Amino acid sequence: MGKTHARIDGRLRTFIEAQPLFFTATAPLSGDGTVNLSPKGLTGSFAVLDDLTVAYLDFAGSTAETIAHLRENGRITLMWCAFQGPPNIVRVHGRGEPVFRDDPRFPELLTHFPDIDPSAHGLRAVIVVTAELIRDSCGYAVPFMAYESDRDLHGKRFAREDDASLSAYFTKKEHIATSLDGLPGLPLPLPPSTV
Repeated sequence: MGKTHARIDGRLRTFIEAQPLFFTATAPLSGDGTVNLSPKGLTGSFAVLDDLTVAYLDFAGSTAETIAHLRENGRITLMWCAFQGPPNIVRVHGRGEPVFRDDPRFPELLTHFPDIDPSAHGLRAVIVVTAELIRDSCGYAVPFMAYESDRDLHGKRFAREDDASLSAYFTKKEHIATSLDGLPGLPLPLPPSTV
C-alpha cells in the first residue's frame, strides 16, 4: 500500500507536477497552538527544483500562518491527491523556508515559475521545502473530481495593487504580521521586490 521514496523523480515527480491542487500543513511548536492546513493552486505556481527540493509561490491572503510557522520551526507537510486517474496520495514531509522578496535568492527562484506574472497576485514569498520523508499511499477513498480551470478572482483582485498599496492592505489585516498564535508572520512593510 504505502511506500517510502528516496527522492522526487520519475513517476512520482510526474504525478506531483500534474496535480492542479495541493495542500500544505504547518503548526507552531506550542502544543495548544493553531494547526494550519491550506489548499494551494494556480497552474505554474509550484515547481520541483531538484530530487529533494520543491517550491511554491506564496500569494496575498488573509493570514500568514504558514510563513509564521516556518519562521518559528520550519516543519511542513505537502500533500497531493489524485482526483482523476489511478488512486494515489503523496506526502512530502520536510523543512520549509519563506524566501522573501528582498532576499538575494528571490530572483533566481522566480525563474522556476515562468508562466506566472509575479505582480498579478500579490506575491509575498517563495516557499522552499527540502524533503526529509517522501511517502505515498493508496488514495482509495479519495473521490473522482474533475478539474475545470483556475479561478481568476485572485489575480483580478491583487493585480491592481502596487508595493505600497499591497503593504497597506497587509498592515490592515489582523493576522499577516502576526499569526493567530502571536508568532511573527510576514515582515511589514512589505519588502520591495528585487525583480
